[in-house]
Amino acid sequence: MEILYKSTRSDSQPVTASQAILKGLADDGGLFVPMQIPALDVSLEQLATMSYQQVAYEVMKLYLTDFTKEELEACITKAYDSKFDTEAIAPLTEAGDAYYLELYHGATIAFKDMALSILPHLLTTSAKKNHVHNEIVILTATSGDTGKAALAGFADVEGTRIVVFYPKNGVSPIQEKQMVTQKGKNTHVVGIHGNFDDAQTGVKNIFGDSAFAKELDAAGFQFSSANSINIGRLVPQIVYYVYSYATLLGQERIKNGEKINVVVPTGNFGNILAAYYAKNMGVPINKLICASNDNKVLFDFFSTGKYDRNREFILTSSPSMDILISSNLERLIYRICGDDAQKNAALMNALKEKGEYEITPEMREKLTDFVGGYASEEECFAMIKALYDEFGYVIDTHTAVAAAAYKKYRKETDDQTKTIIASTASPYKFTRSVMKAIDSKYDSMEDFALVDELSKISNTSVPKAIEEIRTAPVLHDTICEKDEMKEVVKKFLGI
Repeated sequence: MEILYKSTRSDSQPVTASQAILKGLADDGGLFVPMQIPALDVSLEQLATMSYQQVAYEVMKLYLTDFTKEELEACITKAYDSKFDTEAIAPLTEAGDAYYLELYHGATIAFKDMALSILPHLLTTSAKKNHVHNEIVILTATSGDTGKAALAGFADVEGTRIVVFYPKNGVSPIQEKQMVTQKGKNTHVVGIHGNFDDAQTGVKNIFGDSAFAKELDAAGFQFSSANSINIGRLVPQIVYYVYSYATLLGQERIKNGEKINVVVPTGNFGNILAAYYAKNMGVPINKLICASNDNKVLFDFFSTGKYDRNREFILTSSPSMDILISSNLERLIYRICGDDAQKNAALMNALKEKGEYEITPEMREKLTDFVGGYASEEECFAMIKALYDEFGYVIDTHTAVAAAAYKKYRKETDDQTKTIIASTASPYKFTRSVMKAIDSKYDSMEDFALVDELSKISNTSVPKAIEEIRTAPVLHDTICEKDEMKEVVKKFLGI
């Protein structure tokens, strides 16, 4: 069955998967969604006997229907290889009353590697399929992790250039060091004076600038995105929810058909949306618990049906979730308003103009799969300490948001359903916050001394990604105002 993609904001002509991946964002500013969510066509018992790469093929072939078997298998083989420090790619660790799905074993030690290891290959394959001769310029805003994972994925990939914008004082020191030391002749990193929402809005505005697109085309370039707005990011994320259920089944931790809950620390909504797609494909997921930090715009949305970004932007110890405009939520809104592009476009316009919108009671009824949760900074730190003290297991600050929100959910509901928590980053990426949570005495140590101390107390090796940046020189030092982003891009491209 061929799956085509359409925009969430108009009834424009549907496109193939490769065309959607190439464009990133629809011409009308909407996001591409599959016209139907396909059902798994192999049994969960069969999937339980497969490797990560084999499960990836079985899931992705259903969405990327204009890719040949050989093309898709080549992309998967290149992506999920020795860049990951475990053959399992996404292992599960049991600690306390949950299974932690460790999504940080790739090159940049965050879950973004799971999709950004394969996106460059999907994109270059898509370009060949569609006879694109322009150089592809990847334009991305990051709240910390997407940027480095995209830079690592696209560095020196022929026929591409990549420009990453990040909030200058809104990422962790290690996240920033990872980005500004990135090698690759085609890579550019820019700090902006502003927050992540400013960076994301700036990137979307550049994408929506049709006059600039013509100027680029004349110079032999075209834009695409590595943000989670690109369907080529979302589809690979569905894989690990299918794989983790199959893993539990294969290990006889659950019976076939037994429902599980999934908890996801959520900022831009892509990661939890992938779990929702997995559920709709036939994975027996009961509740999708959407965990927010102090920027709890999503918690409030699931509690009230009103999305309101008119609030203080709070910098937390889980910076990848410091987001007030959750772009991927639009894909869910489109679905719950009955795939009505006009209705969805009106809501998104209200968000842009007034900073808020409210869904109807009928739409709210379609959100029963979701539970909103949130955790304060104090609750996150307490969770990190409790897990370490009781089980010797160390989690990062984002995973702690999910774990703390889940603890509250269990207390409130007494729901004993077996649960997977998406562990989205290595504790080594947020060493200072993690170590301070375990014991305040660590706060006086410098960053890389803390890394070595974390290795000791957790009995784990320092990841290669951290070792590499200890002495790496800064290669990117551009900083700009949020209204200068377009000019910076033009300068990099020599236009």
